[in-house]
Amino acid sequence: AGRDATRAFASGDFTPAGLVDDVSGLSPPELLSIHGWLSFYNNNYEPVGKLVGRFYDENGAPTEALREAEAAIEEALQFQAESEQEKEQFPPCNSEWSSAKGTRFWCSTQSGGVHRDWAGVPRRLHRPGWRSSRCVCVRSSGPPRGRPQPGPHSDTGDLRDPHLQQYEGCHPLAQQCVLLT
Repeated sequence: AGRDATRAFASGDFTPAGLVDDVSGLSPPELLSIHGWLSFYNNNYEPVGKLVGRFYDENGAPTEALREAEAAIEEALQFQAESEQEKEQFPPCNSEWSSAKGTRFWCSTQSGGVHRDWAGVPRRLHRPGWRSSRCVCVRSSGPPRGRPQPGPHSDTGDLRDPHLQQYEGCHPLAQQCVLLT
């Protein structure tokens, strides 16, 4: 009581070292955790005051630190929305590995936990700034997402997205791919 432990709600560190109000450097998921706690308390409790410190001055007015934290949370929410939208367009592949058979990637109408009316084909998705790629399922027919108008390549789904790469040694339209290790 009487101290701001915002960081502990994101990190889970309720030791004296973690019971601090500094939220700088937290990851988007940690900021979303703070947002969830703020929503919980705002929806379930009546505020009785403001703690003077990093986020509120002695008059109860918001500080620059609070505005920066709110902006970081808004960025995290935007990132989450974009990630969900991307997951709808490029759901994760199913995969399995064994020392005898190597790695198998495959797509189905439920792969990646995203239910849809198409199975798709496995591709590597690379995004600028990412260190590695991930396997996603890609629509291989119909118009590209976001471009419902007829035009060149209007029946190749999202296969022409510049961030996608075909798995070497796999048929371009195969719903599964095995990579020997």
